Amino acid sequence: MTKRNWGFVLGGLLVALLLAGVVSNYASAHPDGLDSSLLKGCTVNADGEITGGSCPAQQAKNHELSDSPLADYGIRGVDNRFLSTGLSGVLGVLLTFALGGGLFWLARRHGPTGPGASGDDPARSGGSAGDTDPADAGRRAARAG
Repeated sequence: MTKRNWGFVLGGLLVALLLAGVVSNYASAHPDGLDSSLLKGCTVNADGEITGGSCPAQQAKNHELSDSPLADYGIRGVDNRFLSTGLSGVLGVLLTFALGGGLFWLARRHGPTGPGASGDDPARSGGSAGDTDPADAGRRAARAG
């Protein structure tokens, strides 16, 4: 990877870290479209608790990982909400970047093999990328003769 590409990747990582660590704290606390649609048919009080009616949200259960260290967009044990949300966002970005980078590294390392797949420059070797293919040799002979 060239120096310019590394700058682009690191710049993108920095932007993602800033968004996750700082801007995520200013996201709306109001229910989104899915939450609102699940509450249709129910009566909800000011605290967001269902007080009557019938709606799909009444069937909701806690997720199996609801007691995990990163549940509910925060880090368990960090009492400052702003810090907890920011740290969980930064940790999520770093984990995603590491996983994605590792997968790209593996894909590049175990990429396709065969003629022209090694990244050799045909201009340097004096031939064309298809010199090793017998069908290409036949086409060249037909053109020449």
